[in-house]
Amino acid sequence: MRNLFTFLFRYRGALVFVLLEVISVFLLLRNSSYQRAAFFNSANEYTGQMLALRTQVYDYFRLLDVNRALVAENADLREQLYPTTLSRREAPVLPVSQDSITQARLQAKGRPDSLLLGMRNLPVADPEYPLTPARVISNTLQRVDNYLTLNVGNREGIKPGMGVIAASGVVGRVKVVSEHYATVTSLLHSKTTISAKILRDGTFGSIKWLGDDPKHALLDYIPRQNKLMRGDTIVTSGYNAVFPEGVMIGTIDGFRQEPDKNFWTVQVRLATDFSNLTYVYVVGSRSQAERDTLAVHAGIKPEGATR
Repeated sequence: MRNLFTFLFRYRGALVFVLLEVISVFLLLRNSSYQRAAFFNSANEYTGQMLALRTQVYDYFRLLDVNRALVAENADLREQLYPTTLSRREAPVLPVSQDSITQARLQAKGRPDSLLLGMRNLPVADPEYPLTPARVISNTLQRVDNYLTLNVGNREGIKPGMGVIAASGVVGRVKVVSEHYATVTSLLHSKTTISAKILRDGTFGSIKWLGDDPKHALLDYIPRQNKLMRGDTIVTSGYNAVFPEGVMIGTIDGFRQEPDKNFWTVQVRLATDFSNLTYVYVVGSRSQAERDTLAVHAGIKPEGATR
């Protein structure tokens, strides 16, 4: 203890200087939106580089598992693409090498230029919802507010607010973008809400995560007079233009009536396995910016503005 006090006394000038510098930077970032944005963009870039390096090392040691998955997928794709008529033999083939792990399936039967993402056929060249493949280089599950980092950024046309989906379903929404990387607010985030509907009867609700189980979420605002069934499919509604309508979110795993509420408490088993995300797609939206601008002019806060 005496040595500690001696050290602090000897270097008191330098320690006070460092403390004041930290306080100054904190106040600068807190009170200047420009400096705060510049800081977080730079931090996102450096963090992305470190995570990308870590992912490269990790991928090297799991090449055997990747190769096994590729072999299984190639066998499945070959089975789908075997031609039975001359017209199908001449159909173009869409390469899916960048999504081999999550296995975004080719729609060979009449839709050779589309991918099956979250139970929804999405054209790769869809003018309304263009797709950008991305690699997940960082992903958290244990926190109340979870994020992902992707290896795409401004250079690939990624912008904050874009949706992110995998072959199995909805993943989240882009929050911050640097030149080469993007940070995504996961569906497993306390402030993430997604406009959804029950596929069977079209009833609209809202999906949000309760912060505990990464395999389940809550479907809110379903009126008590609605008849629910276990196994009902929950998909995106398309209301907020971030996600195309009909993309898989999950299935109803249970529901109950609360005595003081007019809505069901519905537990949804998420379709996306967040513990095993490797490749995803960033979904652009041609109409989102226009709809957000119209909402602002009307005095309405755009949906997802704080998410």
